Amino acid sequence: MTSFLLILIFVWGSAMLAWWIVNRYLRNADLGKVRSRLLGTPAKKVKAAPKRVDLITREDVRTGRFALQLLQKLELQDRLQTMLEQAGLKWSVARLVHACLGCFLFTFGVAWLFLPPELTNVAFLPAILSTGLPVAFVAKKRAARIHRFEEQFPESLEFVARSMRAGHGFSVSLEMIHREFQEPLAGEFRRTFEEHNLGMPLELALEKLGHRVPLLDVQFFVSAVMLQKRTGGNLAEILDKLAYIIRERFKLRGRIRAISAHGRMTGMALTCIPIGVAVLMFWVNPDYVRFFITEEVGNMMMGGAVFLQIVGYLIIQKIVSIEI
Repeated sequence: MTSFLLILIFVWGSAMLAWWIVNRYLRNADLGKVRSRLLGTPAKKVKAAPKRVDLITREDVRTGRFALQLLQKLELQDRLQTMLEQAGLKWSVARLVHACLGCFLFTFGVAWLFLPPELTNVAFLPAILSTGLPVAFVAKKRAARIHRFEEQFPESLEFVARSMRAGHGFSVSLEMIHREFQEPLAGEFRRTFEEHNLGMPLELALEKLGHRVPLLDVQFFVSAVMLQKRTGGNLAEILDKLAYIIRERFKLRGRIRAISAHGRMTGMALTCIPIGVAVLMFWVNPDYVRFFITEEVGNMMMGGAVFLQIVGYLIIQKIVSIEI
């Protein structure tokens, strides 16, 4: 069984490495053609079929076809694609699924090799937990990107208001944002302006901005602009007041986080202490802990303890998380 797992991991790693090398070679070949055309130097003849370049980037259905079909049946492909887009990662959904599968196989192989023989039947538990590491990485990148956008958003609203007072149109102000601000705010507004510039109605472009950036402040901004387009009014004054309200919400949120810091630390401590004690007991006295793995009553007790621990952590997080 061990040799079969090692062969499986080796075959999977070799296939991923070969795919990465071929993809990198083809990309370098395309870059060489463009560089030779710009410099006016003769390019090397590469016998390859002409590749059609689409205006809109689509999902590669040839790579990970089985995984994509499974995600489509579970209605998860669109959600994962939206998460990757909000995180600012140029990954495909198939690549994320392959990363999760690779973490599962690697962790299962390591646990199978290093755990004692009587505990190899639970090697799938750490493997299942490690499967969510790529998704957790994407979720962390997404949260950090949205947080940076939220920090820059009030200044961008004031910038649009000043530009409109100076005589510029609203769409022109959106174009100027990506030259005056940093990512991710600049990229999102640049995409909104380009969609509107290519013929998409402004209302639809702003709605797509609100879908890409799931923030309540952005929804307020989109609603204010659409309402002003229908009823009229001073949009610059509305944006100034909206920026002031967002800054006040930041101050109130900071005060609440400072007050609830003790509760969050308590929740983390109460969650980590049982895990640390279990690891310590497994290291010091494994015969005592083996009861929770080998016996049926021990399995029920361990499952109940893990379930109650998760419920307690979620309750504490619900108490200390206050929405504004």
